[in-house]
Amino acid sequence: MQSMRFAHGLTAPPAAVSSAPPDLSDLGPLTSRGDQARLEVRHLKLLRAIVREQGLTRAAAHLHLTQPALSHQLADLERRMGRRLFVRTGRRLVPTAAGQRLVRAAESLLPELERAEQDLSGLGDSDSGVIRVSTECYTAYHWLPAALEEFARTYPSVSVQIVVEATRRPIPALLEGRLDLAIVYRRSGDRRLEHHVLFDDEMLAVMAPDHRLAAAPRLTPALFASETLVLYSIPLTASDFYQRFLRPAGVMPARVMRVELTEAILEMVRAGQGVAVLAGWAVGPEVRAGRLVARRLGVRGLRRRWLAAVRARQVPEHLRAFIDQVRRAAPGSEPVRLRPRSRRLIVA
Repeated sequence: MQSMRFAHGLTAPPAAVSSAPPDLSDLGPLTSRGDQARLEVRHLKLLRAIVREQGLTRAAAHLHLTQPALSHQLADLERRMGRRLFVRTGRRLVPTAAGQRLVRAAESLLPELERAEQDLSGLGDSDSGVIRVSTECYTAYHWLPAALEEFARTYPSVSVQIVVEATRRPIPALLEGRLDLAIVYRRSGDRRLEHHVLFDDEMLAVMAPDHRLAAAPRLTPALFASETLVLYSIPLTASDFYQRFLRPAGVMPARVMRVELTEAILEMVRAGQGVAVLAGWAVGPEVRAGRLVARRLGVRGLRRRWLAAVRARQVPEHLRAFIDQVRRAAPGSEPVRLRPRSRRLIVA
């Protein structure tokens, strides 16, 4: 009979799993009742890493293990559970029904355990701890330091850590327990989260004063079909401006120039290299100084509501206080002046 290949490269006859009882002679610690503790936290982390990293090699690197060590742990876990947890399909590892059940348990339990460890690091003091925060937009890092400075005076024993690497995907990081607070402009439908309103703002198109679109009182999607859009280093389809303004009209910009920093984007726009779409509060000083011109997008404008997303029922006193401080430090509602510089008609 042909043998079955385990996901980690070992082979065994089907009967070894389907009919013969697993060897329980060396399975590690027992519970207080004397029965075998088959599933441990390290196993849950292993299962989660294999699924998220889509393979043993990357999972091993994520867990800081060698691939043979990870394969050995997986073999040990399958032996403890008495069934296969993964099968190999081509180069992919696919969880079996048993594997899927354990992965769901890992995704549910591990974030709570990680959060508990984080809470305990505050030594039980409600005024102590760590707040890990990230935002959904790089421009927010311009005003966020003001909130940190004021909060530090009120809660000196609370450390606030800015997790910049989670900027592009803050909600998954929050659900995974790698963040305590995500500042976002899209409400998540996940019931595990709660949202606190911070402030509203408007996205504006900005350009050099002598740009051809500077004469238009407002811009339509069609006008961008022949323009260079200066954008952060993200896919165009991930841009809120594209999703809410260009895509419904079936419009793509003629060219996209990707730049990492807000300051560099403004430099490109001032040099006449294209048009950018940024928050009004982020471009206000440049517009008021006459170095840039801002224009509304569409008749009603493109507005956003910023929110503080946190895990539901996991909001200690110092985190609520930080949310209040962020709300107070958020950009004001002073509108940017949008008067056109001339009456020339702009035709798409």
